Amino acid sequence: MKNVMARLDAYERLMRLDKPIGILLLLWPTLWALWISSNGHPDWLIVWIFMLGTVLMRSAGCVMNDYADRKFDAHVERTRSRPLATGEVSPREALVLAGVLSLLAFGLVLLLNKLTVLLSVCALFLAMTYPYTKRFISIPQAYLGVAFGFGIPMAFAAHNGTIPPLAWALLAANIFWAVAYDTEYAMVDRDDDIKIGIRSSALFFGRYDIAAVMACYVVMLGILAWVGMEVRLHWPYYVGLAMASVIALYHYTLIRARERGACFKAFLHNNWLGAVIFAGLFASYRLA
Repeated sequence: MKNVMARLDAYERLMRLDKPIGILLLLWPTLWALWISSNGHPDWLIVWIFMLGTVLMRSAGCVMNDYADRKFDAHVERTRSRPLATGEVSPREALVLAGVLSLLAFGLVLLLNKLTVLLSVCALFLAMTYPYTKRFISIPQAYLGVAFGFGIPMAFAAHNGTIPPLAWALLAANIFWAVAYDTEYAMVDRDDDIKIGIRSSALFFGRYDIAAVMACYVVMLGILAWVGMEVRLHWPYYVGLAMASVIALYHYTLIRARERGACFKAFLHNNWLGAVIFAGLFASYRLA
């Protein structure tokens, strides 16, 4: 029994269920899209399918990320204790686990319409290939933004059977947000990434990294303000965006010295930025 519990603990850490920030960063833009695509009245079965699918696909993505980085993680201060890096879980076990999680997520999507099922195949491809983009794309965080935001077009497809231009605008906003928060994350690993040859936006932007992060926040919030005007959202939504702007400014105070701990704190704090935007969106539809 002790060995079984140790194995389950290793799987939990491999899926990062002990660190839910990734689930939340994946969930908030999906919820934005679910509410906007349904004009504030989402189908609750669809909501639950997307919420469970978010947990499953983020877990599968983490497993694949650690599988792809298994030869690098042992050399990085923040990742050297991960189960694949320490040998607690074998590469074969990781692939099997990622496959099972993906199949479970796909099973949920089969309850939805054909377009959503087709989009789920694209979402799976993005999630499984993202870990390898750090080898050849200068800003892999942009690819992450597409992967983390692909629940947006899927939400519109699930509710309406089509994907309007508005959905792609929301996806663009999420890409800029992902570049912002994951650059903060990459600033933590900058020295290690240089040593092992991994590419990141923090390295690409160089001494302009802080300016790039703040510019991405500005563009993201600008797109979301445009979305609000397009769908005629009410004042609580803009209060949410204003609060998100204050949070982004707080992140500047954390990252301006480029200190590892503070940059990681800024990354984690993005959960609240996504949350206040959804709170404003939810309140706006309740007011209608």
